[in-house]
Amino acid sequence: MLRIRLTRMGAKKKPFYRVVVTEQRQARDGSFVEIVGHYNPVTNPPAIELDMERVRHWIACGAQPSETVRSLIKKAPAQTPAS
Repeated sequence: MLRIRLTRMGAKKKPFYRVVVTEQRQARDGSFVEIVGHYNPVTNPPAIELDMERVRHWIACGAQPSETVRSLIKKAPAQTPAS
């Protein structure tokens, strides 16, 4: 089963995360199918960049978002600047 979840990147005490599509049984920082976004909790406000088209595609294909990614998906459109 595919999951959409976070993988940790960055230096010690300065994390940022990639939002990736991966097999559920893979390690947290293991191999993945596709990067669909980034999340940086260190900045103020936290930076959330998601490719919502790809996220919707993977959810339609049966991928399940983790609880954290589900909350990021809800917050992402609110933080997108108005055109």
